Amino acid sequence: MRLNQRIDCFVNRLREFLIRSILHRHLSRKPFYPILFVAAIAAILFNFIAPESLPSVAQMTVRIQLPLSTRGSEIVDAAGQPVLLRGVNWFGLETETNSPHGLWARDYKEMLGQIKGLGYNVIRLPYSVQGLRAAEVSGINFAIGSNQELQGKKPIEVMDAVIQEAGQQGLMVLLDSHRLNNQRIPELWYGDGFTEEDWISTWTMLAERYKNQPHVIGADLKNEPHGKASWGTGDRATDWRLAAERAGNAILKVNRNWLIVVEGVENNVPGQRLKHWMGGNLEGVKRFPVRLAVQNRVVYSPHEYGAGVFQQPWFSAIDFPRNLTTRWEQGFFYIVRQKIAPIFVGEFGGRQVDEKSKEGIWQRRFVDYLKRNQLGFAYWSWNPNSQDTGGILQDDWVAIDQPKQQLLNQLLPVQPMQTQAR
Repeated sequence: MRLNQRIDCFVNRLREFLIRSILHRHLSRKPFYPILFVAAIAAILFNFIAPESLPSVAQMTVRIQLPLSTRGSEIVDAAGQPVLLRGVNWFGLETETNSPHGLWARDYKEMLGQIKGLGYNVIRLPYSVQGLRAAEVSGINFAIGSNQELQGKKPIEVMDAVIQEAGQQGLMVLLDSHRLNNQRIPELWYGDGFTEEDWISTWTMLAERYKNQPHVIGADLKNEPHGKASWGTGDRATDWRLAAERAGNAILKVNRNWLIVVEGVENNVPGQRLKHWMGGNLEGVKRFPVRLAVQNRVVYSPHEYGAGVFQQPWFSAIDFPRNLTTRWEQGFFYIVRQKIAPIFVGEFGGRQVDEKSKEGIWQRRFVDYLKRNQLGFAYWSWNPNSQDTGGILQDDWVAIDQPKQQLLNQLLPVQPMQTQAR
């Protein structure tokens, strides 16, 4: 095993040990000796890691000045410095529990601390319109640590608490309208008993609610438009690009500092050349870009998965995996090459990270592609209970999937960057 891999493995196991130790302390209430403990860990680290592999002072003090905006193909901070969003999806608020999953096993503040400690800087936080209107949550063990603070709260108030703590820990939050009801992802931005007005009014409510919390950086308008959803057709009932403009402009009237994140569709794009995942088709952007009243706010966001999610035809093609780069270039990366707007990969993930399975080959290739092209991402998922992809966490909601995290470490900084409102 190479030195960098050994370091990654050791640091990840150390983080896992720290989390387990904290949990044990809470459960047993035994004494904890922080000075001796930290000294011991420091001694181990400095004996294990070569000095040249330690972060420089510059790496340790980089700060992101909020709010964010766009400049050509980059996301930039308030000081004009490029920002690379590196995040995870922590789902649950969009489901029937109306709360982030895993809180039956973990303290929500410790969960956020673990995400930050691994080097991620943003959480893509899915919700459902139905869930935010609900009166109660489930799936939370209020006897665990800080979870007691969530007792008696409505789903929107649980969201408030998670977002506030994320900011305290230096994490940005991207809100994601994942579902309308709390059971399925609809084809369009309306349906399942909800209107377009319900969808937009929920967004404007959230834009107002978090207007003074700059670490809430934007709106991922709708998760994975598919089926009848189109792009560039001019049909008000199905043209997702036009709906994104209506919602984006309504949000920016309330909070002009948010990024407006627009996913692709699946089909129904005039002149499209490829087949795509749901939400992954951004071929129409060149001819039909999203136009907003406030400039420098649009970020396009494809979703990308491997054969473990569905055996798409390109995984069985004779030129696999060489065909992957061409697909990514034609499907979304031309947007960056032509400096139309930034790309943020809102979801990618899978169980296999080996060098033999199709899913493992795809995932390794995609991580390398993200790294080479400096693309932001939110990994699907933090949760281990995503049936077709698994998560960064293992089933106990504490331990890290080491091979998966070692692969993702290629995309993470040595030292997490700090966020700071201007």
